[in-house]
Amino acid sequence: MASGPGLSIAITEKRFPGSDAPLLADFALTIAPGSVTALHGPSGIGKSTLLRLISGIDRDFIGSITIDGRPIEEAPKPGFVFQDARLLPWLTATDNIRAADPAMSRETAIATLASVGLADHANAWPRQLSGGMQRRVALARALATNPGLLLLDEPFTSLDRDLVDDLHQLLSNLIATIRPTIIFASHNAEDAARLADRVITLAGRPAKIVAP
Repeated sequence: MASGPGLSIAITEKRFPGSDAPLLADFALTIAPGSVTALHGPSGIGKSTLLRLISGIDRDFIGSITIDGRPIEEAPKPGFVFQDARLLPWLTATDNIRAADPAMSRETAIATLASVGLADHANAWPRQLSGGMQRRVALARALATNPGLLLLDEPFTSLDRDLVDDLHQLLSNLIATIRPTIIFASHNAEDAARLADRVITLAGRPAKIVAP
């Protein structure tokens, strides 16, 4: 049985101030529980904005988004991995994880780091970690926030292909182990196809689904 939630997205309009046309309009998308969905399309098409709407970071839109039938403001906050790791430089890897959940014990945080292959770097500062390692810590922080629903915004950008392959394998293992619902944005068709059960291709303005 899938452990991740299902989502229903119905955006009547998402418009930025001063824009001639809305970024999203009459946009509808249903995400199955425990599925991996890729949002594919060029930069600026609305992929990151859609993730921010789902996460509740951006609530300036007309429409509704529900997670397991609950409005986003009432549902558990998704785990979010941004395009850059956004680690706090004054905190160790372990304490960056605990920053997402201050009630989390150090032991649990280290176990979460272990799940992304970084148990030996629990006391490392962000400056001591490679770009790929920082991305893993960011993923661990998202898992600490909500392992059931993960939003990944261009998780493979600025990484060489060897590191991308490592992250693909890590995510594949997590998918097989905990069956989360994952929605990730990617401009790379190969990354989208390798990980996703379903690839949603966006085009135009306002953005429309041109391939489901």
